[in-house]
Amino acid sequence: MPELPEVETVRRTLNQLITGKKISHVTVNLPRILQKPDDPLAFAAELEGRTFQSVERRGKFLRLVMDGLVLVSHLRMEGRYGLYNQDEPTEIHTHVIFHFTDGTELRYKDVRQFGTMHLFLPGEELQAPPLNKLGLEPLEDGFTLDSFRRELGKRSTKIKPLLLNQEIVVGLGNIYVDEALHTAGIHPEMPANELKRKEQELLHQAIVKTLSAAVEAGGSSIKSYVNGQGEMGLFQHSLKAYGRTGEPCLNCGTPIEKSVVGGRGTHVCPICQKRPRNVGPSQVVTSSKNRNHAVKRRLEGESK
Repeated sequence: MPELPEVETVRRTLNQLITGKKISHVTVNLPRILQKPDDPLAFAAELEGRTFQSVERRGKFLRLVMDGLVLVSHLRMEGRYGLYNQDEPTEIHTHVIFHFTDGTELRYKDVRQFGTMHLFLPGEELQAPPLNKLGLEPLEDGFTLDSFRRELGKRSTKIKPLLLNQEIVVGLGNIYVDEALHTAGIHPEMPANELKRKEQELLHQAIVKTLSAAVEAGGSSIKSYVNGQGEMGLFQHSLKAYGRTGEPCLNCGTPIEKSVVGGRGTHVCPICQKRPRNVGPSQVVTSSKNRNHAVKRRLEGESK
């Protein structure tokens, strides 16, 4: 967290909140957030007097465009931006503050402290790390079925780890990969290059549909995600697979199973997403909560 829909929601919100605001000075409370330059004094000096012109996105990264500079920001697990008046108390874990000439402040808060910031001259950010190796943008015109098929055909890795690889398709994380695969009816352990043409088409459509719906809902408020105005997304109420272990599949009623694929917790309907014949059984992750769901369903069935 956050994934593409959450970052896109933050982008849209910040675009409304900070476009046209001029930086008077910058306060850095946690230098390790800064990657380029990594010196807090140099970072602050570069930004002084700059005006935000727009906020863009590349994959899960924000591109905060100013006159003569671009700030590339990754929120990682729990990074947040918020606009405040300068006289409002500063919350704990606020690591970078952009003070504006109008008396407001853009504050970056990050409990886990995993976020990063890079400064570039305009255009250079796309040619250097961390943006230079990113893959297809799933909500842009370049994400065609043909381009997607070419990427799938090159690799024999399991489809879920492939979709999580930001060098193939950007912006997809654990939540939306599980959701897209469920929508397409594809098992997460299916080798990417063994997908049939119809399955490729269904998956392509599912990725676009899932991400588009999540963006419109403001993302999924799993754990502590909020947008730049402190508002929570609503897409978590529409999830069909992720986080629904032991609950009935909305398509067929079979309990959703959780296993581990590529080191990530993975949610699957064993009926709608048939396991590939050449792949052995996964170790299903269970819990007392899931067992209670199963017992309740069995007792309800016996009482009928």
